Amino acid sequence: MLTLDKFEQASEIVKKVTIPTKLVYSEYLSQQTGGKIYLKPENMQYTGAYKVRGAYYKISTMTEEERDRGLITASAGNHAQGVAYAAQKFGCKATIVMPTVTPLIKVNRTKNYGAEVILHGDVYDDASSYALKLAEEKGYTFVHPFDDLDIATGQGSIAMEIVQELPTVDYILVPVGGGGLITGVSTLAKMLNPKIKVVGVEPAAAASMTAALQAGEPVTLESANTIADGTAVKRVGEKIFPYAKENIDQILTVEDDELIGAFLDLVENHKMVVENSGLLAVSALKQLDLKGKKAVAILSGGNMDVITMSSIVQHGLIQRDRIFSVSVLLPDKAGELVRVATTIANENGNVIKLEHNQFVSTNRNAAVELRITMEAFGTEHKHQILNALEAEGFRPREIGAKLY
Repeated sequence: MLTLDKFEQASEIVKKVTIPTKLVYSEYLSQQTGGKIYLKPENMQYTGAYKVRGAYYKISTMTEEERDRGLITASAGNHAQGVAYAAQKFGCKATIVMPTVTPLIKVNRTKNYGAEVILHGDVYDDASSYALKLAEEKGYTFVHPFDDLDIATGQGSIAMEIVQELPTVDYILVPVGGGGLITGVSTLAKMLNPKIKVVGVEPAAAASMTAALQAGEPVTLESANTIADGTAVKRVGEKIFPYAKENIDQILTVEDDELIGAFLDLVENHKMVVENSGLLAVSALKQLDLKGKKAVAILSGGNMDVITMSSIVQHGLIQRDRIFSVSVLLPDKAGELVRVATTIANENGNVIKLEHNQFVSTNRNAAVELRITMEAFGTEHKHQILNALEAEGFRPREIGAKLY
């Protein structure tokens, strides 16, 4: 069972491998919501995510014989690093099965902690089935990433820290994949103060907890295709579900596009890199009425590879009309390019890319095409620039933007 004694024990034990993640007050998000919004930056943990808490506490409860057999687990990345790092601390051998789509940074960091990594399957569930098969064949001790009460107890140490630092917290928002984090957080939060509202947040394309709560039991989704790879789980845990069902107050879902904007918000306003799964709680804040309330959004991880990061930044800038592209047709004569550039400059637009196509028409005197990618302050400023171009007779046509 999940008991207060075990939560208290786990909270002390995990201090051996965790960095204190003090709450960060977000003036930006507070202004957006009308409440007092705090961030729990688990993305700043040594392993880049909260998962080390559950992994270390779980291994601490094992017998020497279980550890000596070697550990095996399956993970989309963050649990992998947690188990690898915790196993290293205990001197255990660890084998980690990860989906083939796992970001390279997570694979390499897991290997750097001394674990053997096997890439198998498209999603966590495929990797998990293979890890269980290997555990049976080779006698390894399986460490489940979420469907384990000891794992959930270790993750619950986050709630202990939140309540100790902010005793008057009204809401705790928690990213949900398989359900281990929200089970631990919601169960302990309710033990400490039943008035705290615990809200789970899932990617809309992988809403396995939503489906389970609707059905009254865990169900398997047909797919879990989301950019929030750390929470791309088709089925929540069986053992933890009764606790989650009892203690979760509400479940919200977030579309992938909303995570892109949240990434920009945290990079620009808090100088924090948070992976897509870790952004779920921040993305859902606007769905709640938090006026006059104190809310904590758990940033569950920050392990994002730079290629994904660059793509998210580009899409975010385009999504918020801070980067856009237009096509204009000009007569092929001297001074026309200068006239376009001057019109944009007069409206404080910043040109970042130009493409000049003289072969758009067989009659170059009639028209050549100029494609302009430029930077704006947002939607209102973009329309101001477009209107200025229209007023000068350029008839701009908006096209899909690309930075490179």
